[in-house]
This record gives sequence, C-alpha cells and structure tokens, in this order.
Amino acid sequence: MTQVPEDIDGVEEMLSGENYVVGRALATVTFLALKLGRPLFLEGEAGVGKTELAKALAAALGRRLIRLQCYEGLDAASAVYEWNFPAQMVAIRTAEVTEGTDREALTDELFSDRYLIRRPLLEAMSPQPGGAPVLLIDELDRTDEPFEAFLLEALSDFQVTIPELGTIKAPEPPIVILTSNRTREVHDALKRRCLYHWVDYPSFDREMEILTARAPEASERLSREIIAFVQRLRTEDLFKKPGVAETIDWAKCLLALDVIDLSPAVIADTLGAILKYQDDIQRLAGSEATRLLEESRQALETA
Repeated sequence: MTQVPEDIDGVEEMLSGENYVVGRALATVTFLALKLGRPLFLEGEAGVGKTELAKALAAALGRRLIRLQCYEGLDAASAVYEWNFPAQMVAIRTAEVTEGTDREALTDELFSDRYLIRRPLLEAMSPQPGGAPVLLIDELDRTDEPFEAFLLEALSDFQVTIPELGTIKAPEPPIVILTSNRTREVHDALKRRCLYHWVDYPSFDREMEILTARAPEASERLSREIIAFVQRLRTEDLFKKPGVAETIDWAKCLLALDVIDLSPAVIADTLGAILKYQDDIQRLAGSEATRLLEESRQALETA
C-alpha cells in the first residue's frame, strides 16, 4: 500500500505513474480530498477522464477499487446489501426436516453475515486488507433524488444501517469519488459534502500529453493531426462531442490500420471510433470531413 502524497506535486507524480495526466487544478482538489478525507465530486462531459481518475488513484495507492455504477431506479437496498434468499430457504427447509431445531437460533443464523450479500456501499465500509478502498460512485446524475438523500447520511458519517444487524460504521473512511455527466443537476446538499471540480476538455498540449501516455506508439505527427481534428470537431454542433476517451480509441484504431497521416477517406472509414450517433456521422459525410481536416491542419500550421 502506497502512502498518500504529502503535496500537490506528489499527487501529479503519483498519477503520472499510472499514465493519468492531470492538470494543476485537478491535482490540487485531489490532494485536498485525500488530505481532508472529503468526497470528491467530479462533473463534466462523458469521456473526459472522471472515472479514470478513480481507477488511477486506486492503482497508484494500492487500494481496492469498489465501483457503484448508478442507473435510473437504483435504491439504497441495491447499493448497500441484500439477503441471500435462496440460501436462506434451503436452510429453512433443512431445519424443517431436522428434529430439535432451535427456531430462535435459526432466525439469528438466517440474518447473520453468512447470508449477507454485500453491495458496493457496504463493502466500501467494511475492513479491507490493503487499507480504505477507493469508492467510485459513477454517473450519479442517472439516479433520482431519494437515492441522493440516502447518500447524505452515508457520506456524512460513513455508516449504513441494516435493520437486522444494526448500524455498520467504516473503521476507516473510504476515498470517495463521485462523477456526473450533468444530464441533470445534483442537489446542493450533496455537493456541499464534497469538494467539487469541473473536468473540462483538455487544451491541445494537455491532450497531446494524454495521448502520448496512452498511445505512445503513435508518431508525433499523427498524434498532432488526431488531436487537432478532434478539437476542431468539438466546435461543431454535434449531439455528442468526442471526449478524450474517443481520442485515444481513434488513435489506437488508426495505429491498427497502419495509418501514417489523416485523409478524408480514412476519417470516413473510422468515424465510428469518435462519433457514437448516426446523425453526427452523417453530418461529416463527404466534403464536410475534408473541410474540417483542412481547417485543423491550418490551425496546426499557425499554432
């Protein structure tokens, strides 16, 4: 288990060791979250590296990553625990055919840790051999307000209550990262319990650093062309603008095709790596891709 860095520079160095390129502002808020034991709320467009930060932190610190993937209709029971009802029914049927069964003892056993299925929140608050885990609550904006209200207690006191077992409190608070793609606003009461950071699309130089770290096989020339085109693409009125994740995916696809430099034909053949909606892909058909490629190359020449 790696010790938490003692300063912001240490956070930058630690994350760079996991090929995660972090800006000074994000490194600062990450350091403060680690230092103060506060949850970190990351908001931004999909594919800008919010989830990857939690993964990089867990890997760098040698901690277990526990991920709660949010979805519409997620409730506290699904996020905290469930009882293993099939196993409980087997135990009840066995007890029925066994003479001298102590019913009170059977009840205590049925609602014991043996039959408890730990979901992410309860697992994150249980002792871990490598130290407090990194708890990733991913895409919180997909849930509804009742679940947010439940999280208020869980993130304030780092404890959950199971009626049959009582209150379970984390011996050491987990490192909590919450993410949101901002498809809806998350309640202020929850945000106040966290440190907040908006993760924006990176600058050209920052995205170049990221691509060099994640796809080092790509030549500098190809990498610059890829990033210039993607950044030009983000200025268009698209349904879903490509994130950094799409930049990396596209670079790897082009490398697999042994592409040396971009051309309208190559772009047309590989648009599915950077755009995920047919309407967006159709917009770039024909001369539109050529225009964007020329404009991105002009931007490179004048940079």
